[in-house]
Amino acid sequence: MNRGAKSKEGNLKWWQLSLLGVASTIGTGYFLGSALGIRLGGPAFLLSIILAAAATYFVFDVLAKMTAEDPQKGSFRTYAKKAFGRWAGFSTGWMYWCSEVLIMGSQMTALAIFSRFWFPSVPMWIFASGYAVLGLIVIWLGNKGFDRLENVLAVIKVAAIVMFLIIAGAAWMGWLKGGTKPHFPGSLNAFFPAGGKGVWSSLIFAFYAFGGIEVMGMMAVRLKNPKEAPKSGKVMIILLSIVYVLSIGLAVMMVAWNQFSTTKSPFVVALSSYQLPFIPHIFNAVLIVAGFSTMVASLYAVTTMLVTLSEDHDAPKIFAAKKFHRQAPVYALSLTAGGLILSIVLSLLIPGKIYEYLTTAAGLMLLYNWLFILISAGKIVQLTMWGQIKRYTGMLLIVSAVSGTAMHPTSRTGLLISLGFLVIIGLVVLCMRPIWKKSGSGQGKTLNKSKLNPKPAR
Repeated sequence: MNRGAKSKEGNLKWWQLSLLGVASTIGTGYFLGSALGIRLGGPAFLLSIILAAAATYFVFDVLAKMTAEDPQKGSFRTYAKKAFGRWAGFSTGWMYWCSEVLIMGSQMTALAIFSRFWFPSVPMWIFASGYAVLGLIVIWLGNKGFDRLENVLAVIKVAAIVMFLIIAGAAWMGWLKGGTKPHFPGSLNAFFPAGGKGVWSSLIFAFYAFGGIEVMGMMAVRLKNPKEAPKSGKVMIILLSIVYVLSIGLAVMMVAWNQFSTTKSPFVVALSSYQLPFIPHIFNAVLIVAGFSTMVASLYAVTTMLVTLSEDHDAPKIFAAKKFHRQAPVYALSLTAGGLILSIVLSLLIPGKIYEYLTTAAGLMLLYNWLFILISAGKIVQLTMWGQIKRYTGMLLIVSAVSGTAMHPTSRTGLLISLGFLVIIGLVVLCMRPIWKKSGSGQGKTLNKSKLNPKPAR
């Protein structure tokens, strides 16, 4: 992202990538979106979290293997292109860019809402614009500034979750005044209040809590030893899984599942009955930190994606150009900034439900990319029988999450919109194929699995 990018690549240790992955993943999807999953599935949402964690690991495992064998800045888009040809790289790249820009618009709207907790008279667009400018400045500063900020924010977010666990533990021991003592659902009906259908429909929100591993995949190319990418992802996902299960588990034991609000963090709701007046302010600050952190990570990813699309002639050449003293991709940042402005305007002007449909659709498109990562891996790396089982299990879980959105009215509309996006991208690909065929760039590179991975991957 800055001058001497090549010299700065390859400077990350595996644990630093794990920390960056935590920062890129823990955001409003976990701190706020998990309330939607609890409302749909009840305490059984914990099962959805475990299933989503498994699928997330399976996706990153194959992505890390592809990165270890052939580090590419374009990450999953480049591997899709190698596996299936130019149409696949073009489709996954632009699908990812569009989905992330829409999601960032909703993130900035959420940040504006959280900020008005302290400053209710300030218009939302001022906060949203301010966070957008700050995020673009961080990306402008380059990899070093991005790494430092995300590492700090990751520590803050993990510290806040640990604080919640400590407070919840104190409530469990009866050391806090007010509220009710946490208790585990004592029957199958209490654990599955909405039945299997509730768990199925809540699965998508569990996946949202793990959204961000594709950003980690793009950063994996900067590892000192790319072959450590699988270890980095494993540590990150295990850490996230433990934290998610413990924190959400305690939350649903402290408050009845149907008392959670879709507009408030489940952790604030869980602690609201105790005499802790400082908690709402602390967690509101953490929500802002989490949302800004994931927004910056998304900005990094979409800008990097746009540059690689341009370098591969799947976007105008100008977006790969770098200017000024930091050699930043100015035009790529400008297009992303334009997308953010449009996204902010849409999120603030369009009725809430309609924009909620759009952001749900954008989240689903991320899962389509995850699915394509697993499909691409089948052609690019050699896997053992166990590796193939994991790959197909991951595909099944993603398909289950996508199909589960048909069970809920809001998610169902988002599903239809996401399919509409796929149709539009497909039509663009059909129009471009004759041009690609004339230029001889419509096919992917010939794959030779023996060269890519002489030994079966474990």
